[in-house]
Amino acid sequence: MAKLTQEIQNNETTSGTNAAKVDFKFEIVVIPVSDVDRAKEFYARLGWRFDIDSGNDTDYRLVQFTPPGSGCSIIFGKNVTAAVPGSAKGLYLIVSDIEAARKDLLGRGVEVSEAFHSDSGVYDGPDEPYLFGRRRVSGPDPDRESYRSYASFHDPDGNGWLLQEVTTRLPGHMDPTTTFVSANDLAGALRRAADAHGQHEARIGQADKNWPNWYAEYMVREQNGKELPR
Repeated sequence: MAKLTQEIQNNETTSGTNAAKVDFKFEIVVIPVSDVDRAKEFYARLGWRFDIDSGNDTDYRLVQFTPPGSGCSIIFGKNVTAAVPGSAKGLYLIVSDIEAARKDLLGRGVEVSEAFHSDSGVYDGPDEPYLFGRRRVSGPDPDRESYRSYASFHDPDGNGWLLQEVTTRLPGHMDPTTTFVSANDLAGALRRAADAHGQHEARIGQADKNWPNWYAEYMVREQNGKELPR
């Protein structure tokens, strides 16, 4: 069995140049569908923000939705892609609580799988392919480690979506210019800072009156992938 390896990119440039950074913001994913109105009803039912429905509905139509807290939107319609309807797979939606996300979708009448985790390193299993293997093990990751718990659902055409639970980002995986795009993201960062600060107070043996500065330092370092304060 091939060994799974991981390389983590830090925030230093790898080009060796001092050129000014140019933002390349990934904002649109095209979803191939066969029935535009049916797809529109489905994605509206998910609770996603409806952005636009334009075109003449004869030879061109474009519909756009944006998931809550996402900087990336989806578009679908008529003559917006040559891809086969239902061929989009492995579309990731990052959530802070896999069970809460499942409950929300089920409450909207969406058929969603049970939570599962990967039989790590198994690439020839019978289940639907996704990034970290092809054999699903029932239930969230036993240790609830970040990036390891999933659930899945499909739209009416069979385009495949994956929920992935991420509670703590890998070092350097938050851009220092990143803003918190949802209350859940900010709350998660505050909870992590609060837990770490509690350990800090236990080490110093007293309440830290300067806790706002400690929280701020922790959150800035976490965003930059730097060593966290103790």
